[in-house]
Amino acid sequence: MSVIESIHTDHGATFGERDGRTVVEHFGRPERTHRAVRNGVGLLEMAYGIVVVEGEDRLEYVDNVVSNRVPDEDGQGCYALVLDPQGRIEIELYVYNAGERLLLFTPPSKAEPLAEEWSEKVFIQDVEISVGTDDFAVFGIHGPKATEKVASVLNGAGSPDQHYSFVRGTMSDEGVSVIRTDAPTGEESYEVICAAADAEAVYDTLLNHGLNAAPFGYRAFESLALEAGTPLFETELEGTIPNVLGLRVALDFEKGCYVGQEVVSRVENRGQPSRQLIGLTLEGSDGDSASVVPESGAAVFDGDASVGEVTRGAESPLLEDVVALAFVEYGLESTELTVRVDGEEVPATVTELPFVDGSDRSGRLPEYQ
Repeated sequence: MSVIESIHTDHGATFGERDGRTVVEHFGRPERTHRAVRNGVGLLEMAYGIVVVEGEDRLEYVDNVVSNRVPDEDGQGCYALVLDPQGRIEIELYVYNAGERLLLFTPPSKAEPLAEEWSEKVFIQDVEISVGTDDFAVFGIHGPKATEKVASVLNGAGSPDQHYSFVRGTMSDEGVSVIRTDAPTGEESYEVICAAADAEAVYDTLLNHGLNAAPFGYRAFESLALEAGTPLFETELEGTIPNVLGLRVALDFEKGCYVGQEVVSRVENRGQPSRQLIGLTLEGSDGDSASVVPESGAAVFDGDASVGEVTRGAESPLLEDVVALAFVEYGLESTELTVRVDGEEVPATVTELPFVDGSDRSGRLPEYQ
């Protein structure tokens, strides 16, 4: 559930669900809010599960499990994955070194089973694993004026300038940590972490103090992320080998063994995966672009040959075109394809990602050798 659901209700929120968590869908007119974030700054309550790892062996334990190198310096973090033995993504997570503990941000439904599984595997190591989801609130700040917004309300520290780094300070009288994120919307972006008990006060500060911020929900967040070319967990990541996504930011090819590493390394050494993630722009039908939005799983064709499938598509509020992400055969040379929408073949053009250039570049943009 939302930490401040009643506050959102007072602001006219429409609610939905993501991964079993109640979230704000929108506050009305999400397309207009989308543009407001692109032009200024927006405020979103984020939906995460949070796992807390403590103990002397916390760094070694987590580093041995995840796909990336866990930083040993307080105030630093990384983006990492938990893979299955076949190299497929089970969980994406942000790992932050908070001094005496590690904070792991996961998809909402993954925190409890992850903590339970890891706790069962702890034997002689000094590691304590718990779920801290209900103890924290997380607010996202996105937009070309996000840095200015954070600076206008953060006391005791400057805005962090590197992705995955964070600082501690206060907003009004409440203690907060401010993370520079990997720009999933393609704009400058931060996440403000506070105790759940302080959530209402911190949200009020972010919304009403300093530089103005527009509240927005997950419908706008997802359309912004699509324009930015950012693969998301439920639609692209889960069940996919990370090389197929070109998700090199989540991989450390030099670190020791972790589950799934053999498959990842084999694909890497082969020089190419079997598929790749690309962007498509679809041609409208009789000027009504909304009528050609493909569903997840829609087939992609090169002539008469099926070469892949759409993962998600939507009408871009900024471009006023339908854009989509799709998995296709690796090395596909054709740039003019078709996508099956409502039984018809709709022309589609391969488009370089991101679809929209913002004030920052998504850290999850596909990157292939």
